[in-house]
Amino acid sequence: MADANGGLRERKGAKDTSGPNATVHTSSKGTLASDKTGWSVLDILRILGGLLLLNSLGSYFITNDSFLWGYRPWFARPRLVARWFQGPVMLTDAELSLYNGSDPDLPVYLALNGTIYDVTAGRRVYGPGGSYNVFAGKDAARGFITGCFAEDSTPDLRGAEWTYVPIDVPGFDEKVQAEQKVYREQELRKARKKVKETLDGWASMFQGDGGKDYFEVGKVVREEGWLEKEPRKALCERAEKGRPKPKQGAKDAGAAYRPS
Repeated sequence: MADANGGLRERKGAKDTSGPNATVHTSSKGTLASDKTGWSVLDILRILGGLLLLNSLGSYFITNDSFLWGYRPWFARPRLVARWFQGPVMLTDAELSLYNGSDPDLPVYLALNGTIYDVTAGRRVYGPGGSYNVFAGKDAARGFITGCFAEDSTPDLRGAEWTYVPIDVPGFDEKVQAEQKVYREQELRKARKKVKETLDGWASMFQGDGGKDYFEVGKVVREEGWLEKEPRKALCERAEKGRPKPKQGAKDAGAAYRPS
């Protein structure tokens, strides 16, 4: 109805929603109708980032030097990344000898069973005067098995497995019976497996798995048939003396294999 002044009478409860004091309509639950509920992607990323940071800091303070609890992926090692872009190193044994640490402008390399490793991070021990300099600039795979680094600084592994063969096993130059041959082959198979395990253990260290900043860089290049041209080496004195004794109870069994 119009009032006496000709204006329209406001309906009870109606309010102007266009002014600065306008009331915002709410939902039945009392929340703003324009609010969004739940986690945004940004919130989740922030939480994950915070957890990762806390984990890294905890790792550093506990391990003293690692933000990844001792894990060192190749992409987190600058020198290895640089080497990856340069490509693999291919050297002859003569060329490899130049990387023995005597030239400060060259990295320090050593090889193991044909694979070249960069051990420059350990120049103090692999360089001249260092306790492991005997390994540098060469492939001394045989020496890693026999322990005779002075005389066995060679990649020739032929016969090196006898380092792990018990002393009661007859050699190939001895006259043996059929049972002795079986016994010898059994022990040789176990010894060859031990050789592989030993080389794999050293390789793991030179690949940086032991926490050292070492890594594989390439291969040694050798002419085909090079091994056959090398004279066979006898087992060095140290390795011969260190061969395992027969296991308890095996001495009599070994005696049964010896010719009467």
